[in-house]
Amino acid sequence: MSPSMLRQFWSLVETIYSEIPLALDDNSLIQWLLRQMRARRLLTAEETDLLVHYIHDRLPLIRELEPIA
Repeated sequence: MSPSMLRQFWSLVETIYSEIPLALDDNSLIQWLLRQMRARRLLTAEETDLLVHYIHDRLPLIRELEPIA
């Protein structure tokens, strides 16, 4: 995954953190985050696959993040 996409993803998470439905199961949360990313950037099939795996691997971190004040 490109550094640009990584930055964009984490910027998205930071921006919408208070809206993220953390009570969703893992697969639903991955799909929700993916939809949010797609709303901001056109993703190829390869980028989508990479992003799904990346999000899956980082779900524990995403769930534990504290909002930035």
